[in-house]
Amino acid sequence: MIREKSERDLALMRPAGMIAQTILDEVSDFIQPGLTTRQVDEFAAARMKAHGVRSAFLGYKKFPGHLCISVNEEVVHGIGGPRRLNFGDVVSLDVGVVHEGFIGDTARTVAVGGCSVEAQRLMDVTEQALYAGIAQARAGRHVADISRAIQRYVETNGYSVVREFVGHGVGRKMHEDPQVPNFDDGQKTPVLRPGWTIAIEPMVNAGRPEVRILNDNWTVVSKDGSLSAHFEHTVLVTAGDPEILTCRSPMPSDSTAR
Repeated sequence: MIREKSERDLALMRPAGMIAQTILDEVSDFIQPGLTTRQVDEFAAARMKAHGVRSAFLGYKKFPGHLCISVNEEVVHGIGGPRRLNFGDVVSLDVGVVHEGFIGDTARTVAVGGCSVEAQRLMDVTEQALYAGIAQARAGRHVADISRAIQRYVETNGYSVVREFVGHGVGRKMHEDPQVPNFDDGQKTPVLRPGWTIAIEPMVNAGRPEVRILNDNWTVVSKDGSLSAHFEHTVLVTAGDPEILTCRSPMPSDSTAR
């Protein structure tokens, strides 16, 4: 069942989204060579406490971290630990927080000190694919329109969309209906309605799309060892333009045509 959010719900979801974005900004600025991913997780935990929210991830299906920290070939669900960040690494940071019972969920990939031209292009394409998908999040369109826009943008630029993990509805629960794939599998999908809140999150590999899960039963890596990037926003479907709940700025004007 897909739950439309009331104005009362949205009055709580909007600050949840803004706090999630603020924490993501703070963690992104904190990233530097020499840190361990455990130190990044601890910093995120401290910032969540300072903002009066709790992690939506910690303990979710026994996940052991406050945020997901995925480095280089790690796609999603990386756990803070002893891995040390090096100059030139790329790190995907996924932040989910609970504020007044509602969740804000957002992610981005950042470079550690700097990165190669190839890595920067992968991040740029993944972020633009996110906005191409968001541009389709309009009442009366189908979930598949979002999926198709993301897949087209990614594959036109020579990269691969991960298929095993997808976007999702979000609200009082981390994962609500509907699922929002980053590819079009030809299946019939729901018609978008005002009041739906969805997390759109392309996960893009520089190489092939296949992934595997490490022995910690959480960390997802590209099967061929290629770099991966991940960007995400929580988005409200309205009767007009989509509203990004995890971004203070409007959607870039150069996003894929509506």
